[in-house]
Amino acid sequence: MPRFFKEFFESAPFLDGEDAAHIIKSLRMRPGEGLTVCDTRGTDYHCTIAACADGRVELTVDEAVKNETEPSVFVTLFQCLPKGDKMDSVVRQSVELGASRIVPVLSDNCVSRPDAKSLAKKRERWQKIADEAAGQCGRGILPSVGECITLKAVSDSLSNFDRAFFCYELGGKPIRRIDSASTSIALIIGPEGGFTAKEAEMLESGGASVSTLGPRILRTETAPLAAITAVMLETGNMD
Repeated sequence: MPRFFKEFFESAPFLDGEDAAHIIKSLRMRPGEGLTVCDTRGTDYHCTIAACADGRVELTVDEAVKNETEPSVFVTLFQCLPKGDKMDSVVRQSVELGASRIVPVLSDNCVSRPDAKSLAKKRERWQKIADEAAGQCGRGILPSVGECITLKAVSDSLSNFDRAFFCYELGGKPIRRIDSASTSIALIIGPEGGFTAKEAEMLESGGASVSTLGPRILRTETAPLAAITAVMLETGNMD
């Protein structure tokens, strides 16, 4: 069933703008057909189209149910900027796996260093990719893509999380033993050149656990997917 997001769902519900255009022109849906609207706060509304006209789709709500796809942990992925368009797939697949926030990061070995204007455009595209991925996989929220920050800012923020792991190519402990009281988790992934020794020391001093994803060296776009999967498995969110 087609899925859409609308934060404020009125007593006389409707969709307009790009969503309405997609329903009418691309999906060619008509009155009497069903779709789902999520309020971005974990409730799904199963609806029937009542009318389509002038860029507006009017709906009737058949049922409101709790969304069952959201994980029990809020995972923030701090991803050091990769080269090219790799961040597109990182955002998309991280959302599908259950990440709730993705924050681009600049570190010493980042080759990609776009200026502020380019970053603003990229962030807008990444947020759109995140929104589309959330709809495709049935999420109950719209995961956010944050502003690009420095690795020092990441280190300074780690006290806000129950657990933090940075995945280090020189080894560490597996991502395990996340107790049930841990509801907010930070994952920190380096760029193509990895972390410098100084950066690794800074992150560890900030409270992050030095973690390994196994003996193989993973690409920067593969590592976050492995790390998120490990967290979801460890916390029972892939049962």
